[in-house]
Amino acid sequence: MLPSDKVVLWITLLVTVPLTINAQVPSSELHKTLKSKDSLIFHISFSTCEISDLEPLISQDIEFYHDQSGTLIGYTAFTENLKNGLCANPGQTRRQLQEGSLEVYPLYENGTLYGALQNGVHSFYQKNPEGESLGSVARFSHLWLLQEEEWKLSRVISFDHQ
Repeated sequence: MLPSDKVVLWITLLVTVPLTINAQVPSSELHKTLKSKDSLIFHISFSTCEISDLEPLISQDIEFYHDQSGTLIGYTAFTENLKNGLCANPGQTRRQLQEGSLEVYPLYENGTLYGALQNGVHSFYQKNPEGESLGSVARFSHLWLLQEEEWKLSRVISFDHQ
């Protein structure tokens, strides 16, 4: 196939194959529900440190992948890390979701909703004697699964920390 034939093939595919973006609009019920649960998890993890409040929100087999601190597998490892990390000095770090960055993509199996992928960008602020300063900005991908009709955070990828 000549290079010009490849270009014609790509143009034909782009014109004839419909591209559909399935991101939820911010007013959808799924988007609102997962945004609320996301906010609650970070509020508990950074502010109240009432670790037991995380149990209905997080899967027992959670997998957490962080580009700087590594991997945590399982609810116990995840919550112990919180207790010994952020919750050792609660309220010293604040997380803020960047406005307009949150996207939610539903996942279906045979037409039945079973999960959703949530992507976004968030900023972390550190308290210090002078007030508060930007600690880092990062991207995240969260896999939420419906488990016994409840949304549970199942997989976390936290990356591109700057």
